[in-house]
Amino acid sequence: MARTANALLDADVVAILDAVPCLRSERGRTVERIAGGLTNLNVKVTFGEEPQRTVMVRISTEDSALLAIDRAAEHANSLAAAETGVAPAVVCRSAAAGVLVVDWVEGRTFSPVDVRDDANLPRIAAACRRLHAGPRFVGDFDMFQLQRRYLRIVTERGFRLPVGYLDLLPAFGSIGRALAVHATPTVPCHNDLLAENLIDDGSRLWQIDFEYAGNNDPCFELGNLASESGLSPSQLAELVRLYHGRSDRRLVARARLFGLASKYGWTLWGSIQDGVSTVDFDFWTWGMEKYERAVAEFASPDFDRLLEEVSAGT
Repeated sequence: MARTANALLDADVVAILDAVPCLRSERGRTVERIAGGLTNLNVKVTFGEEPQRTVMVRISTEDSALLAIDRAAEHANSLAAAETGVAPAVVCRSAAAGVLVVDWVEGRTFSPVDVRDDANLPRIAAACRRLHAGPRFVGDFDMFQLQRRYLRIVTERGFRLPVGYLDLLPAFGSIGRALAVHATPTVPCHNDLLAENLIDDGSRLWQIDFEYAGNNDPCFELGNLASESGLSPSQLAELVRLYHGRSDRRLVARARLFGLASKYGWTLWGSIQDGVSTVDFDFWTWGMEKYERAVAEFASPDFDRLLEEVSAGT
């Protein structure tokens, strides 16, 4: 069912919910739209039965495939993540209705400020370790492959591209080559851990939204997380230490380079969304913010040093 999130009327949402057996209720239900979600519409549904039950319904939008989101893989990976206890249980999925239903997590959604709070770094590292130790995910995630796919789409469709973007392709390629010298085993990663995908229930952190989940280098998870929430280099180094249980300059360098690669790659996500999405959001500014930070890091004296550190012999 193709649709755009902001075009769905309340009646449309009700019709979608009624089409999914697990969302029907003889005793009524309360439906509440939840803010956020740039590739889906999030709806909180509370059923009238006792004991009361609440779920989160994710209604996908029509640009998912263009953005390399595989909804079947998202479902499978959500199930695997739930087995670890770090993600909410999956209630049901309707491919025909474009709906994924998971248990509602009562808690406070993180902001970048929360991620940057040093007191939360051990909790974030522990949540990542728990997910990464769980069942393998369906498919792999590779930012270098994804960037090439996004760039092809942007070029073929004539979407806007930041000035100088193509000039940095050689430097971006050098990151991939350096990281490949000492490639590490992949683990099941979220790959899109922006702050809003972390929920604090008061005792532990939950991860939600597994659209881009796949097996990947754990240093990408840490570097991308740091990039999304603006961790300082010293905070990222501490996150790496907490995650691995030791300080290691090469691992920190890997995470920093993956963070830079994610900024450069996700910039094109913003370009694509700027060209196709009808969601009321400034995707171009979102992408340019990442791009400008990537440009600064490519030009930094640290860049060559980081390449050397990840590719040097033991």
